[in-house]
Amino acid sequence: MKRQKRDRLERAQAKGYQAGMSGRSSETCPYQATDARSQWLGGWRDGRDTKATSMK
Repeated sequence: MKRQKRDRLERAQAKGYQAGMSGRSSETCPYQATDARSQWLGGWRDGRDTKATSMK
């Protein structure tokens, strides 16, 4: 995998994580491409899990 493509997907994951931590809805995903959307949603789920765990 090319570095440029990997960086783009890593950025999508990081942005999704930030969105999950801030409590935004998964419907706000800005990506349409399948790979980037999948990474964003994965990050969003991780962020939601982290937020839920830290609130206990």
